[in-house]
Amino acid sequence: MFLTISTTGNPERPATDLGFLLHKHPERTQTFSTSHGTAHVLYPEASAERCTAALLLEVDPVALVRRGKGKGRGGAPDSALAQYVNDRPYAASSLLAVALAKVFKTALHGECKAMPERAAAPLPLRVEVPALPARGGAELVRALFGPLGWTTVDAEPVPLDREFPAWGDSRYVRLVLEGELRLADALNHLYVLLPVLDDAKHYWVAPDEVDKLLRAGDGWLAGHPERKLITARYLSRCWGLAREATERLELVRLAEAEGLDVEDVDNAVDETTDTEERPVPLAERRREAILGVLTAAGASRVLDLGCGQGQLVQALLKDPRFTEIVGVDVSARALGIAARRLRLDRMGERQAVRVKLTQGSLAYTDKRLAGYDAAVLSEVIEHLDLPRLPALEFAVFGSARPGTVVVTTPNVEYNVRWETLPAGHVRHGDHRFEWTRKEFRDWAAGVAGQYGYEVGFAPVGPDDPEVGPPTQMAVFRRTDSRDVGPSGNGNGNGSGSGSGTGTGTDHRTDHLPPDTTDHRTDHPTHDTTDHATDHRSDGSSKEAAA
Repeated sequence: MFLTISTTGNPERPATDLGFLLHKHPERTQTFSTSHGTAHVLYPEASAERCTAALLLEVDPVALVRRGKGKGRGGAPDSALAQYVNDRPYAASSLLAVALAKVFKTALHGECKAMPERAAAPLPLRVEVPALPARGGAELVRALFGPLGWTTVDAEPVPLDREFPAWGDSRYVRLVLEGELRLADALNHLYVLLPVLDDAKHYWVAPDEVDKLLRAGDGWLAGHPERKLITARYLSRCWGLAREATERLELVRLAEAEGLDVEDVDNAVDETTDTEERPVPLAERRREAILGVLTAAGASRVLDLGCGQGQLVQALLKDPRFTEIVGVDVSARALGIAARRLRLDRMGERQAVRVKLTQGSLAYTDKRLAGYDAAVLSEVIEHLDLPRLPALEFAVFGSARPGTVVVTTPNVEYNVRWETLPAGHVRHGDHRFEWTRKEFRDWAAGVAGQYGYEVGFAPVGPDDPEVGPPTQMAVFRRTDSRDVGPSGNGNGNGSGSGSGTGTGTDHRTDHLPPDTTDHRTDHPTHDTTDHATDHRSDGSSKEAAA
């Protein structure tokens, strides 16, 4: 996908000043990495009379196939084969808007130390976007760009097939804008309105998107006749965020009408009062979900397998219902950090008898782990090589056999919502795999069927209707007390399911706590605190975030 920005000039004010304003030299081709591909800036023509800068974005199509699921946000909005065939590499969308903001960041803010007077003055501009998705058609394109000072807004519908005119037009238009505007204003118009016309975003819309919208819409959005539509679409119809943006834009409009500053109009709240709700970190949500499951199961003696630095152990100790808590990790260093976190050396006797930290590998059976009410594997399995996963399955489900087992792991489908996560990357460098929801459910069903458990599933974090939650959780409940496989051999080589689809597995979720997460306004953050030990296949470990 690409767009071009052109201007004209004369020997006194050459058009090549565009290079200064964009901070990109006309005689060079420059390349920039983005989270979903590579952006190139080049100049097809550069003379005193006319200069054109082109932004070309090469999107990684393989990552889009793997990561892009469902409507928008990396996948095609309405194609039945969107997982395999979509328009994201070719049609201007939020992908191009994000690249525009990154590559032309200084120009977007109207800054140019070399030519500040040129940056502040209108220029004769021509913008061309060859393929622009327009939900609402050419009329909406004109309704959005027309009031912004563009003298020409040409939105030519692209036919589905020129050889078959009876098929009609596609939802794409070839956009040409002409007018005398400041370059910063033109770039901000594009940054906001490209994803608005596409009516989709490739990343999770968080509360800070309101600030981005108001910053880019400064000077034009508050008085725009289509302000409501722009706000709703830009914020992906997260109505809580749209309502906040609308209220703030109304303050701007009132302030402009009265000739006052916004702060003078919005003075009802003491500036020293902190009323902002902080987003709940995903690690904290995960611990809350696990505690809810353990409480609902009536567990009192709990294993934290792969306890890392002891965050979950610490949370369990705060609840007197958990009378015995054992943290197990292969890393002596992580256990040392956990001991300091828990202050074991200064802990009272009544608390100290409730907790124990022990070193051990989850790839081997351990008689010390048998007989507990529940076991937790939180963000652990993805650190094992897949061929070693059956050994863990047997050690936990076949040998230790707790009454309840809670397993959480990243949902790879959700990775497209992390705007800062490069396309095709896992969330942490030591993750040996990250599963889709189907892959995780198939694995869990196979384990449950083989070892005599039933399994249910619950989301952790915002449950996106297209790609699911950031963390997926499986809750296993033992249904029989049979011995499964060769127990007590101490080598962890009992047979495991890997990715089976065991029969007779009960996928009920009636024993899971209700999901009360607000899926619209709560902004998930990358987990940098929970279970910080990487369980490597060679038995070593590394301190990291899951």
